[in-house]
Amino acid sequence: MSPKSVSPSEQRKALTVEQKKDKQTIRKLERELKRKDKALAETAALLVLTKKAREIWGEPEDD
Repeated sequence: MSPKSVSPSEQRKALTVEQKKDKQTIRKLERELKRKDKALAETAALLVLTKKAREIWGEPEDD
């Protein structure tokens, strides 16, 4: 049995479909990275603010 030959137009179409999927995956990963980067920046800012607040007012008292 010989392997089925694929025409050049079918190869281009398959490549185009694969490239489209790759672009979608890249966009998804970039959005996820941007979201995580924002969350990390927010966490860092809260940490700095918490540290500064403790320097100013001291540790909170437990009742």
